[in-house]
Amino acid sequence: MGALMLQGTGSDVGKSVLVAGLCRAFANRGLVVRPFKPQNMSTNAAVTADGGEIGRAQATQAAAARVAPTTDMNPVLLKPQGDRSSQLVVNGRVRGVLRASAWREGREGLLDEVLASYRRLARAADLVVVEGAGSPAEINLRAGDIANMGFARAAGVPVVLVGDIDRGGVIAALVGTRAVLDPADAAMVQGFLVNKFRGDPALFDAGYREIAARTGWRGFGVVPWLAEAARLPSEDAVVLQKPATARDARIVVACPITPHIANFDDLDPLRLEPEIELVMVPPGRPIPAEAALIVLAGSKATIADLHAVRREGWDIDVRAHVRRGRPVLGLCGGYQMLGRSVADPDGIEGPPETVAGLGLLAVETRLSRGKRLEAVRGTARGAPFEGYEMHMGDTHGPDCARPVTVIEGGRRDGACSPDGLVAGTYVHGIFALAAQRRAWLDVAAGGADHRADVDAALDAIALTLERHLDLAALLALARGAVT
Repeated sequence: MGALMLQGTGSDVGKSVLVAGLCRAFANRGLVVRPFKPQNMSTNAAVTADGGEIGRAQATQAAAARVAPTTDMNPVLLKPQGDRSSQLVVNGRVRGVLRASAWREGREGLLDEVLASYRRLARAADLVVVEGAGSPAEINLRAGDIANMGFARAAGVPVVLVGDIDRGGVIAALVGTRAVLDPADAAMVQGFLVNKFRGDPALFDAGYREIAARTGWRGFGVVPWLAEAARLPSEDAVVLQKPATARDARIVVACPITPHIANFDDLDPLRLEPEIELVMVPPGRPIPAEAALIVLAGSKATIADLHAVRREGWDIDVRAHVRRGRPVLGLCGGYQMLGRSVADPDGIEGPPETVAGLGLLAVETRLSRGKRLEAVRGTARGAPFEGYEMHMGDTHGPDCARPVTVIEGGRRDGACSPDGLVAGTYVHGIFALAAQRRAWLDVAAGGADHRADVDAALDAIALTLERHLDLAALLALARGAVT
């Protein structure tokens, strides 16, 4: 068995994509590969076969390794919610809510559980590719760390540091990280690679040599800009910070970006369709009047996001959209918002309260501590779907007599208004299959299934890494042949 850990000089340097690419590249070589991230922080999560939840990136990395995702691949998941607090998920199950100020104490004892998950994965694999979180250069967070060097040293896993040249200052980022690391932590780093290079990599040869000389680390290569990464499911909210546009397209699908938006990768499959323009609407902008479909995405704090929808005036936009005879779809938290009320009597998301919903569906939601986590498949609007449920609370009311989905086994989910214009469902991933997209959009989509497109993107990324990284040396490092 071998293991290798990618850590970064900062957040969003491309670690998740590189780990996915390496998982696919080594799986293509016939190795049994498993991804692993000790601690993740994301509002986008995936449901495992055993009913647990892990970060969306680790599910994508599992697909890259051609294995089913398991909770051992991401034993600690923090899901930010309101008031500087996060839901703590350990081994796929909700363990409680942590305030940011209590995180140092809250993570005590989690390292043992992280190591247990890692060792279970390692026993069944030829290679474990580990992803760090943030940066080991954040030495103010080093005490009690389980995400970067705390894990690497406890597990004895060698580290390769990733620098992002696209944001600038990559030499300083890599050399500076070496300078601030504790000597014992620095000894875990066995090399570096440079990511997101645009243009001719030969232009960076002198800089590459300078990094090696100043750090004493060997370089494993320069990775070009990976355009295919845009086709992978989104995890980080940074992808939502792009300005909204509505190019000339037959169908505009609009989704407002609420403060606690979650699992917005549900919308990624729509980008496959040449007829569709997906517009993510940021705060301060109205929902485009030309939208053919409005989707209210999931939320980590439904009540807080309901207040935001009203504050932005999006509730007025949605009602005007429906008056024009155009459809609205709510997914999970978005479904809850469409109802008559959302009650949080136990204060799960914040202070106990009941708030009025948008009133477009005759349903009421009551939040509860029990969490449904289940992979599901079935039919919706006469077409097949595959997805998952991940929600806390139940929704009931007259419009549930017109369910959106019928899940295998006969269970019905969701609700529709009498005129069929407003619908809501707890099923995430409902747009993944092309037939389901056509059912919702009533157009001849003719596109590839989202899963197939993601798979093709992973193959393309793996091929690029084969060409630009010294994979043989990385594998030797993972197996302990390089010191």
